Amino acid sequence: MRMSESLAEPTRRQVQLLTRAGCTICLRVQAQLADLAVELGFDLSTTDVDVAAAAGDTALRAEFGDRLPVILLDGEEHSYWEVDEPRLRADLARPIFGSPAD
Repeated sequence: MRMSESLAEPTRRQVQLLTRAGCTICLRVQAQLADLAVELGFDLSTTDVDVAAAAGDTALRAEFGDRLPVILLDGEEHSYWEVDEPRLRADLARPIFGSPAD
């Protein structure tokens, strides 16, 4: 087996912004993250916690609804109310790897 076959391929980082309608801070943070996504190459998604709750997924609103916007990095809470840009840049610079191929 070649060394390259034993290493997993790097995967793109996932940033999820939790928001709600009428949240002006959320709009500012979303614009900032959109610019950073272009620059740094991560995948950005946005989830309205109230819409998710209305669809039956109440967990996000229950956990994060009192401190929106919340930024999740690879599914883990990273920051809330504002982008901690130096920390986000540092955390995105750390490599992650996907599951090894069978």
